[in-house]
Amino acid sequence: MSKFFQALLTGIFFTFILDFFIFLGIKLNYIDFYEIDLYYNILFADNQSFVLYTIFSAIIGYVVIYVNNNKVSAIILGILLFITSLTLISPIGYQLGEMMFMQKNATLQDERHTYVGDIYYDGRERVTFYDYNLKKVINLDKNRLKGKD
Repeated sequence: MSKFFQALLTGIFFTFILDFFIFLGIKLNYIDFYEIDLYYNILFADNQSFVLYTIFSAIIGYVVIYVNNNKVSAIILGILLFITSLTLISPIGYQLGEMMFMQKNATLQDERHTYVGDIYYDGRERVTFYDYNLKKVINLDKNRLKGKD
């Protein structure tokens, strides 16, 4: 039983490191590109998938603890670290951020205006939005938008 917990904790540790690089690449190459006022910790916490994190933690923990070949474990972890650190390259980090957050041709409405454009980031309290008519990036308060939770 202790080997099981050791595998789980080891998997959580390594998965945390891999996630750090993924979200760092998104922050540097997508969030900062659009000058979205967002801290790394909020980005990480709000967009972390608990199910995927648990699955990857279990798999990585199994590979590290239960596979009795250290070379195989090191190669697998090295490959995963290499893949996740690719988000630090501008086009890759930008494209991943765009896939995760951008919603093209969205229509948002408040009591007085209708906005048509691209949602760059849908945050806790604000929506960072590029309006086609205004031709600029605006921040909209989520509490004032109709039909937006």
